[in-house]
Amino acid sequence: MFMITIPNHQTSHNRAIRDGWVPVSADGSEVVWRGPKKNGMIRQFLGDVRWGELDYLIIDTPPGTSDEHLSLMEHLAPAHSKLSAVVVTTPQAVALNDAMKCISFARTVNLPIVGLIENMSGYVCPCCGEVSNVFSTGGGEAMAHREGLTFLGSLPVDTELVTLLDASPPNGDAASQADLGNTTSFPLMLRYKSTSSSKLFEAILERVLNSPQNDQTTG
Repeated sequence: MFMITIPNHQTSHNRAIRDGWVPVSADGSEVVWRGPKKNGMIRQFLGDVRWGELDYLIIDTPPGTSDEHLSLMEHLAPAHSKLSAVVVTTPQAVALNDAMKCISFARTVNLPIVGLIENMSGYVCPCCGEVSNVFSTGGGEAMAHREGLTFLGSLPVDTELVTLLDASPPNGDAASQADLGNTTSFPLMLRYKSTSSSKLFEAILERVLNSPQNDQTTG
C-alpha cells in the first residue's frame, strides 16, 4: 500500500467517481489485461483524474511485487519524496512470504515503510466478543520486529464490521458524503464507530500519522 502525502488539504475517498472517472471493473465484469494495458490505466488514473485537494492519496496494491508496483514508482517519481508505504499481511507463512517481498521491494526503490499491520489476526465472536485464533497470530508482529519495522497493530476478523459494510448501499448517500468529517450527516460512519474494530483502526491511524516516516514526507 502506497501513501502519497499532500499536506494541509482536505481528504476525499471517492471524488474521482463523482467527477466522472469510473473504474474499469465498475460493471462487475472481469478485466483481463497484459502489463502495458495496466500500465496505461495506472498512468491515466494518476494523471487524468481530477483528485482535487487531498491530505493523502492511498493506493491499495496487490500482494507481493508486480508490474503495478513498478508502474506506480515510475509515474510517481516526481513525488518520490512524498511517498511512503504501509505493509499489510495476515499471520500465515504464505502471506508473510509475500509481505517480505513487498518489504524488499520498498527497500530496493528507497520507499520509506511507515510500518506493518497484521490483518485477520483472530476472529471476534459476535455473541461474546471473545477473540479466537482461527488461522494463527503474531506472525506479522514477529516479522516487524525482525525487520526493524514499526508494528502498527493487529486487526481481527470482525463479523459486525463485515455485516455493516455489506449492508451499506454501493455508492452510499451522495449528499451525506459531502461532509465526511461529520458523523451525524454520514450514517455509515456513525454505525462504524460503534464496532469493536473502530478503536483498533483509530489507534493504527494515530501511529501512522505520528510516524517519523510520515513526518519526513510531510516536511
